[in-house]
Amino acid sequence: MFTFSVRLQGNFVIGRGDKTNTIYFIDFGMSTRYRDPATLVHNPQRTSATRRGTTRYASINNHLGYQLSRRDDLESLGYVLMYFLRGSLPWQGLKVVSRRQKYQRILERKQAAVPDALCRGFPPEFLQYFTHVSSLRFEEAPDYA
Repeated sequence: MFTFSVRLQGNFVIGRGDKTNTIYFIDFGMSTRYRDPATLVHNPQRTSATRRGTTRYASINNHLGYQLSRRDDLESLGYVLMYFLRGSLPWQGLKVVSRRQKYQRILERKQAAVPDALCRGFPPEFLQYFTHVSSLRFEEAPDYA
């Protein structure tokens, strides 16, 4: 067993000391297979899926009740990275009266958040990332390179 000093941020652990540039993903509890392990055929898209995960980082498709795929994982990861860079996201701190209204307002803010506004002031690769992720279809494999 190895140990290292860390700072916790949601389901990510960021190293300290000589591990400062390392981010560890620590919770795969909601992971699902996106394709059949025997046939390697991609699972079909469903609707009416329940919302999963942390609302702050949830993809727009997650808010809308669509089954999640690799594109949604990458959209959520993009929100996490922008949170790390910016220190906050435009849909944080909304004044609402109910949890339902909170989810609706966050969805509206995400839908209105143009990637270049979200990424303004940061390297252009972040805008390229969001542009690529938002162009993906449900079954499409992301260009990880």
